[in-house]
Amino acid sequence: MPSLSGNRLSVDHPPMHRGPIGGPGVWYGPEMSESLDWAYPLSDAEQGELVDAMRVAFQDRDNIANITKADFSLPRLGARLDALRREVIQGRGFVLIRNFPLEGFDFAEVAAMYWGLGAHLGSARSQNTRGHLLGHVVDLGDAFENKSQRGYLTNRHLMYHSDSVDIVSLLCLRKSKSGGLSSIVSSYTIHDEMWKRRPDLAEALYGPVGRDRRDEIPNGKGPWYELPVFNHLDGRLAISYLRAFIETADRHEDAPPMSDSVSEALEFLLKLANDPALYLQMSFEPGDIQIVHNHQILHNRTAYEDWPEPERRRYLLRLWLSPPDGITLPDAFAENYGAVTQGDRGGVDVPGIKLHVPLNAM
Repeated sequence: MPSLSGNRLSVDHPPMHRGPIGGPGVWYGPEMSESLDWAYPLSDAEQGELVDAMRVAFQDRDNIANITKADFSLPRLGARLDALRREVIQGRGFVLIRNFPLEGFDFAEVAAMYWGLGAHLGSARSQNTRGHLLGHVVDLGDAFENKSQRGYLTNRHLMYHSDSVDIVSLLCLRKSKSGGLSSIVSSYTIHDEMWKRRPDLAEALYGPVGRDRRDEIPNGKGPWYELPVFNHLDGRLAISYLRAFIETADRHEDAPPMSDSVSEALEFLLKLANDPALYLQMSFEPGDIQIVHNHQILHNRTAYEDWPEPERRRYLLRLWLSPPDGITLPDAFAENYGAVTQGDRGGVDVPGIKLHVPLNAM
């Protein structure tokens, strides 16, 4: 049975890193929008490798989850994906792959190709309490009882946040009629700007911050836990920020109340994230794949208006991935990630969950 109380931050949690950290993970949106060196179009040969690998590995439309990296041979593209993964984890924290093959393939074939590409980046993790290893980002309106209040199944604005996994990848199948722009901001830049402008607030975010599990409670865990927003270990910074789960922690009577300094720091973090001098905004085109490192990137999405025809409506596929060469995380991340073992951490894990790869959003 889960504990009735929450999980407090250990006194052995790594100490704060005082001052800016610098490095390639610190960047500013306007400069990035001018360079475009973060966009990587697939060549005809690389597209061909994806198609050939799918045809070899794809035997059963209900068995995509069994396709492994070893099953999905990408002689040239595989090496490029290794380099892109290193850029995501060790460099600027994000990339955009373009020209993923869509035309002429049915939904299951596209899903299999995307799954196989993802297998070269890391192991897939569950994205919800239904055990979905492949996420469907689409507005379901009133068709889905969204008990977890997951915004990706709506068309509303999604505020800046990081997901509960190392890497999140989004493949655009169809774009909306208007809106739905993706904005990303370097949380390393936010960290450094906060140290420059309000070091007292940067210090506050290195301290314990209560988190609500929102009824996604793993075995043996309580309904809330503590984890700082800023965490530093082995020379790397790891950010964890999902405001909705922080704000509702106080619904648990035994959860420690949020301090005034943490509340002010969270507001300042959001102000920095929404500063046009910091964030980068992009529009997804069909065949685009955005890949971001959750430990150093916050992402949001503007609200959108969709097409009236169901077959034209905005549709993205999503993977949550744990790479084998992920950064070292403090033990406290196990409260959110289930473990801190590279390649085997993150995602939603609740009693009775059954992992699978659905070919529709329901």
